[in-house]
Amino acid sequence: MTGKGATMALLGQDQDRPSGEAAWTVLDAANELGDTFTVDACRRVIDADLRGEAPAGSDMAVLSAFFG
Repeated sequence: MTGKGATMALLGQDQDRPSGEAAWTVLDAANELGDTFTVDACRRVIDADLRGEAPAGSDMAVLSAFFG
């Protein structure tokens, strides 16, 4: 999956999995690479997901760009 389809999947817009689950995957990879900027964005997305809120668009953009 590439391009818009991957981004939409990561955002949780075309699948049943919430964005928080995708953030955990990115968080693991970012931790391994020492990418603290992405780690922080992942944590905010996960926190928002746990609160039942929508994550910030800017944080989702960081997660989407991680695989881009």
